[in-house]
Amino acid sequence: MEFSRRTMLGSTLVTGAAALVPAATAVAALPRRVERWGLYEIALDGPSSGNPFDDVRVVATFESSGKRLEIPGFYDGDGIYRIRFSPGELGRWTWRTTSNVAALDGRTGSVESIVPRAGNHGPVRMTRDGYHFVHADGTPYRPVGTTAYSWALQSESRCAETLTTLKAAPFNKIRMCVFPNVPSVATDPFVRTGGGPKDWDATRFDPAYFRRFEDRIRRLGELGIEADVILFHPYDKTRGYSGMRPADDARYVRYVAARFGAFRNVWWAMANEYDIVEGKTVADWDALFQILIAADPHDRLRSIHQLHVYYDNRKPWITHASIQHGAAVLDDGRVHPHRNFAQKAVIFDEVIYEGNSDKRWAKLTGEQLVERFWWGTVGGAYVGHGEVITDNGDPDRSWLGQGGRLRGTSPPRLAFLKRIIESAPQPGIDPIQQFWDYHLGGHEFTWYLRYFGGTTPTRWDVVLPTRATEPHPDYRIDVIDTWNMTIAPIDGVFRMHQRDEYEIIDLKRPVIDLPGKPYMAVRLIAV
Repeated sequence: MEFSRRTMLGSTLVTGAAALVPAATAVAALPRRVERWGLYEIALDGPSSGNPFDDVRVVATFESSGKRLEIPGFYDGDGIYRIRFSPGELGRWTWRTTSNVAALDGRTGSVESIVPRAGNHGPVRMTRDGYHFVHADGTPYRPVGTTAYSWALQSESRCAETLTTLKAAPFNKIRMCVFPNVPSVATDPFVRTGGGPKDWDATRFDPAYFRRFEDRIRRLGELGIEADVILFHPYDKTRGYSGMRPADDARYVRYVAARFGAFRNVWWAMANEYDIVEGKTVADWDALFQILIAADPHDRLRSIHQLHVYYDNRKPWITHASIQHGAAVLDDGRVHPHRNFAQKAVIFDEVIYEGNSDKRWAKLTGEQLVERFWWGTVGGAYVGHGEVITDNGDPDRSWLGQGGRLRGTSPPRLAFLKRIIESAPQPGIDPIQQFWDYHLGGHEFTWYLRYFGGTTPTRWDVVLPTRATEPHPDYRIDVIDTWNMTIAPIDGVFRMHQRDEYEIIDLKRPVIDLPGKPYMAVRLIAV
């Protein structure tokens, strides 16, 4: 569903793309109110001659109660310039434009930021400890993401099918490319200059392409799904969009930041497999992050994804580590070093995919993928889903490449895991005594999760690492079948006592029985 070039969005007045209404270009026609963390848009008439993407600059300065934000505008074609703002605080915001073009300079107005409607929890931020995620209003956010690289670039019917699938799926984040990496309907983000694959002008964007893409971001937001937007990738050398000159890269990053940054569900992924994008060094990526930060006053989350060489995720402009590693989540002990090195939240966005492909990266069973999620969770990280199940063996024409519908067995089990994760205390699940052999995740003295993976134990010694000077609550225990999605509470309360210097047990019930099946877990909750 496309929307008119001449529209203004006040999120307290309209809901979603279908509710967009025509608007005049006069400032007086702007909405007077916008919900906190909603999207307020200014549209102004300006010049269309020359190259507006390079020749015209427009910024709106928003101020409220001592706060001041400079919001860059962008050219949307047909002589229309837009400035998008998402207020992070309640109250009256005044604004004034600054431009090198008289028609856009010195325009003024104001908008009242009001209490958000139900379901609007604000953008996702990092928790204070840096290892977890939370919405701006304090609502916990526990990512259970998926990847469908070019779903937003497919036909209207295929995009609608993907959104219908996502509505019923457990995923609250999706990784998606701006530039096509598989066969797609939308392939031209820049104005074409000829019939060849590289006949396009990097200095002139095609607004219709980006208008279409942001419509998909908006629809994801309506479903409560974060759009993890991948800006560069190495997979389309035919067109070469990721092989532009530095000045063209910078122009592109500024443009997408101005267009998409006010959507509260946007995250920035600078690149997928950055280390095999030809022609760019680590210094180039560092520079692009600085450009992105300067162009994004809304300060959305930022990451970068690797193939062979880890980017230094300790750098201050990285909010969380996005990691590709299929073996790191084969047990929780392999997860811990990634957190310890990054010193911030880790999402294993790519851990090999559930699929029927002959590719080694796309032939996990559902059981194997779900097991990776559980080990990653107990290890204090987050894990991402992908699916490559096809009838013709072409991984590009799968959920991973083009979206559509899910065919694997993992999504229902990931929905079950998501409920377990969301039952954990804030801020999230951390590794417990990670340098010892407990295989526990959770929150000390409050909530524990123990996962057994593919082993088939028939009993478990109920032992927790606790010193004599630390709390000794009693616990209730659930036995969890992670594949069959059942939770069986054990009768009674386990009353814990100090066994030695380091551990506590229930002296009367030191052991619980387990069914001798794979993919079992136990959860202990203090009472």
